[in-house]
Amino acid sequence: MKEKRNRRIILASTSPRRQELIASLRIPFEIMPSEADENTPAGWSPEQIVESLALRKAEAVLHKLTNDQGDGIIVGSDTIVVVDGHVLGKPVDHADAARMLSMLQGRAHFVYTGVACIDQSSGYKQVSHRVTTVKMKSLSADAITAYVKSGEPADKAGSYAIQGLGATIVEGIEGDYFNVVGLSLSLLSDMLSAMGMDVLTD
Repeated sequence: MKEKRNRRIILASTSPRRQELIASLRIPFEIMPSEADENTPAGWSPEQIVESLALRKAEAVLHKLTNDQGDGIIVGSDTIVVVDGHVLGKPVDHADAARMLSMLQGRAHFVYTGVACIDQSSGYKQVSHRVTTVKMKSLSADAITAYVKSGEPADKAGSYAIQGLGATIVEGIEGDYFNVVGLSLSLLSDMLSAMGMDVLTD
């Protein structure tokens, strides 16, 4: 088994939240934006969306590293929010963010995060996902407007950040908190372990 100190994670994301989560694992890592197309066909299930996009991002980075003989594990991830069968990604503007929050307020929704890992040297791939249920508080129109004006919803799936000011509008969750932030560390550690990188014991 290869030791963790001789390998690195290549995170196919520019998300500050995912970078912070990866850093908490105390594994050497670097950032490489995937610049992958994130469009998906209508009718895909939430599971298909997050797993396919996570893998697409990881594969895009792998192709950039074709001539690199390194021994890294590329990690791609994608998060969406689902309510009443509607998939909510990142808002396009303030009005879109307010629309999403109006749909979510006072009820439960589901957060899906897909994770893909590719072994750079062998090409071996793993893809999986986690789902977390989030209950949002009932919000007035003024509260929604104020939160949108804070700027926090701008680049967040579902237009809120549970790890930021958005924590004040969440009533509770059922499942993996970090999955809602954008990357399930429990799932990722299992996937890395299966690829020869044990987070705790290496």
